[in-house]
Amino acid sequence: MDFTRKARFVANGSTTETPASITYSSVVSRDSVRLAFLIAALNDLDIMSCDIGNAYLNAPCREKIWFKAGIECGEHKGKVMIITRALYGLKSSGAAWRAMFAESLRKMGWQDTRVDADVYRRRGVKPSGENYYELLLVYVDDCMVVSHDPGRTMKAIGEIYELKDDKYGPPEAYLGAVVEKFNLPDGKQAWSMRADKYCKAAVETVKGLLAKDGRELKSGKRTHKGPLPPGYKPELDITPELDADKVQRYQQLIGILRWAIELGRVDILTETALMSQYSANPREGHLEALYLIFHFLSKNPMKRLVFDPKVPECDENAFNLNADWTEFYGDVSEEDPPDMPEPLGNPVHINVFVDADHAGNVVTRRSHSGIFIFVNNAMIKAFSKKQNTVESSTYGSEMVTMRISRDFIVEMRIKLKMFGCPIAGAANVYCDNRGVVTNTSVPESTLSKKHNSINYHVIREAVAAGIMRVAKENTLTNLADALTKLLPYSKKHGLMQGVFVLCSRASAQLELHPSRGPFKYRQYGPGMAILDLSYGTIVAGGKKMTGNISSKQILVKPSPDVVGSMIFGQPPIPSLMSSMTRVKMVIIYASI
Repeated sequence: MDFTRKARFVANGSTTETPASITYSSVVSRDSVRLAFLIAALNDLDIMSCDIGNAYLNAPCREKIWFKAGIECGEHKGKVMIITRALYGLKSSGAAWRAMFAESLRKMGWQDTRVDADVYRRRGVKPSGENYYELLLVYVDDCMVVSHDPGRTMKAIGEIYELKDDKYGPPEAYLGAVVEKFNLPDGKQAWSMRADKYCKAAVETVKGLLAKDGRELKSGKRTHKGPLPPGYKPELDITPELDADKVQRYQQLIGILRWAIELGRVDILTETALMSQYSANPREGHLEALYLIFHFLSKNPMKRLVFDPKVPECDENAFNLNADWTEFYGDVSEEDPPDMPEPLGNPVHINVFVDADHAGNVVTRRSHSGIFIFVNNAMIKAFSKKQNTVESSTYGSEMVTMRISRDFIVEMRIKLKMFGCPIAGAANVYCDNRGVVTNTSVPESTLSKKHNSINYHVIREAVAAGIMRVAKENTLTNLADALTKLLPYSKKHGLMQGVFVLCSRASAQLELHPSRGPFKYRQYGPGMAILDLSYGTIVAGGKKMTGNISSKQILVKPSPDVVGSMIFGQPPIPSLMSSMTRVKMVIIYASI
């Protein structure tokens, strides 16, 4: 670092009129970025990124603007100057740059995907002769290319525009998150994203704000390990309202937390969603709750999202495979988007977990929805939000959440199709409400609550069209439960292993040796049980953890490579342990 500084002429856009045309710049959605990382690992493609220097100044100015030259213009001082380039600060500069760069990409053979105007695709051919689609993502002046040879595109862009530091290569950061490859248990690699650097910087920002008040970031008398106490009800807070300066601070902290979530910290999504409801008129107690969330981040800065392309296990018997919806909705089918490209590459599987906390707000009795969307074994979208209506029953709140998930599924399927990615069958939706599952999977089931009829038919028609299918999920393993309410940390931590831990639900294995028993169990669902271990060996991700793990519980189900043939309860686990030397099972939930 040589301590050089750069000065730039900028326009005071607040003094100009707003153009009638669009003014926004290129901002690719976070969902699209996560999908790009997944598609790269799924189809064995490379990724490179670059930053275009002084991007806006490449584009012509769309506005008719003049200014009187000052001393900075040298001999032209006092003259009337007309702005011809898209100066930073002008309202139309972002859109001018976006249009110019898009035209350059079109000349290179790239085509925008329409569903995300800042994601472009181009048909490519691997050295093996296999056809696939290259992807190019744009975030203002940052570009990322997914291809078997991304360097070729980077060089082409560099010939037209000046790249910052004249460099390009594998991405190392994404808007505050660290991006890097992660070694999978099967020896392959996948891209991952972690926000520990951002979280540490955010915590330091909060500490600085508290230092101005003569305080420190402390936990206080807390008896919980999570971000907020499980019994906390912000709607019951009666502390004094914040003054204008503290309201601004509250909104600033909410914004910081929101961006941490965008970078992958979905473990604080529920807490942030609850506290965001009071941004307009927060109280002192609400601000103290935000400090608790930041204290949690200071103690738990490291969480990693891995965009694992592995296909998770799916029990086909959990779905109604023989349902005939023709009598009710006719010969309906999924509508494909116009100009949809031919699907190329390996197919993806969509899995969705939905849940609702009925009447969770004790003042308004609004329910809270939680949704997780996975593509293969990668978490792509998380949703946690208060519902817009008051529902009189748990069934109604769960049905509202199911309808919201249906909309997200349609959006995700259209996006994948426009990216040129094949989709393997309907999306698997897991819900822990038996009534909702029955009404959305059994054609003959009737609706007893008529005010839910619109959601009822929207979801059922989506099932009939093959867009989604619904199965019963036990509450203990429903990942979306963590997005609906404040849970005890041990339970929430266990559920979040299905999001952050690579080996969850599909690849983690538990080796039980009968000589090291005893093993106690209680069956709670078809093909599943909870084991209480007094001694055992845990094998997960290639690492063994041995020793006395009494009082620990692990929820398991048989894996395809179980030694011998076994269904829980037939024979029971104790007799199984006495007759076999080793049993391998898939870890669904582990509190270890």
